[in-house]
Amino acid sequence: MTNAYTTFRRLNERANEGIHKIIGFEGAVMTDSGGYQVLEFGSVDIDPLAMAQFEEKIGSDIAIILDKPTGLNVTKSFAAATVLETLDSARKTLEARTREDMIWTLPVQGGKYLDLVMKSAKASAELDYGCYALGSPVEVMESYDFPLLIQMILSSKPFLPPDRPFHLFGAGHPLIIPLAIALGCDMFDSASYMLYAKNDRYISSSGTIRLEKLEYLPCSCKLCSGMNARELRSLERKERVVALARHNLAALKLSIGETKQAIWEERLWEYVRAKCSNHPAAFQAFRVAIKSGHEGIEIGTPAYKERGVFVFDELDLLRPEIVRHQNRVTSLNLFSKDYLVICPETKTKPFLASELFRELLKVVDIERTLVCYSSSVFGLIPAEISDVFPLSQITHYIEKFPIRDRILNSKAWKRINVLVKRSDPAADWLNEELRNYSLKRKNTIVTTSRNYKSFKKELSKSKYR
Repeated sequence: MTNAYTTFRRLNERANEGIHKIIGFEGAVMTDSGGYQVLEFGSVDIDPLAMAQFEEKIGSDIAIILDKPTGLNVTKSFAAATVLETLDSARKTLEARTREDMIWTLPVQGGKYLDLVMKSAKASAELDYGCYALGSPVEVMESYDFPLLIQMILSSKPFLPPDRPFHLFGAGHPLIIPLAIALGCDMFDSASYMLYAKNDRYISSSGTIRLEKLEYLPCSCKLCSGMNARELRSLERKERVVALARHNLAALKLSIGETKQAIWEERLWEYVRAKCSNHPAAFQAFRVAIKSGHEGIEIGTPAYKERGVFVFDELDLLRPEIVRHQNRVTSLNLFSKDYLVICPETKTKPFLASELFRELLKVVDIERTLVCYSSSVFGLIPAEISDVFPLSQITHYIEKFPIRDRILNSKAWKRINVLVKRSDPAADWLNEELRNYSLKRKNTIVTTSRNYKSFKKELSKSKYR
């Protein structure tokens, strides 16, 4: 990525050579149009149409329109004006473009005013652009306000065409890149690798470290494999900046590569959470993202995986796989069932294959009886779906149960028979759930057994067959 406005100001006489020859790079080139300079200085000495013509002239592959960035510490009226001005430039650029071999990018403005970001995104979606971007996030990231950044993404990405890439300006921090990818950001740019280098900051897998604080170089890139921290500090200023910049760029590339691998291995949740756990601001951003109910995370999570699901604490109960199951439970057709049988979770998985379930089939009418087992993650799980991912593919050590079980409270059951052992983590939860249920459904007969012998006796006495 390079700056078309800087090229216009300093190398205008070479414009006919094309941007690829000017910068000596034959790959795809994305050009900024001077929006950052507008943010820094208030204005630039070129209008949007002239800039669009110049970007076409130099042969940009991906060109950004000359927008009006919102910035961070501005009034809402100013922010609203930047939204309108950017949309006006976008419409004029569409009318003026003459080349079909370029991808034009439209930034979404609004800054910290999320309602304006949403309004900007919806209006932008009506314009036929090949790529969209989130405008004005640089100052937000510089201040480590990652939660606000995530809210800005959530206020724009869902309202843009899903078949067009979404670019995040200035995303050069390894802690936030994986989460941004999980939320649907496809492209990034940043000069952070060089800015950090000029400030003697070393990008690591957990953030940035001041060079003076480094005793070791915790990296295996070409630079770090060839010298130690003391030798890096001893380099002359200019040489040290170049060396740090090369390392920092490699570290950012590694972050993106690891995220791609995590997606391939179907463990993006674990990877994103681990990265965000390195800084309170990043972890709060993670919490904001998952508690928002953003469908992008759910859509991007496969319905079935070869890997199991790990649950470490209550936050993991918001994993897409778990939330997806809870939502689907409400769609189960339970109207043909009159009786509910609740058993403890068995070591044998799935529950369908357990000896307990086979024994129950001898004493209950499975056509009229819903047999469930209790799980501290999912609540009551019907036996007939116990082999569906992720119900039998989950590893956890928590005892946090649903506040209100959806299956138990889905209807007025004629009879409920419960087998609960004293050592069962579900005992207290089940007793409380059944107590609350009985207060509302006084005609339902509820019996609780502490061992299988009495449980079987109650089932036989209840005439389930």
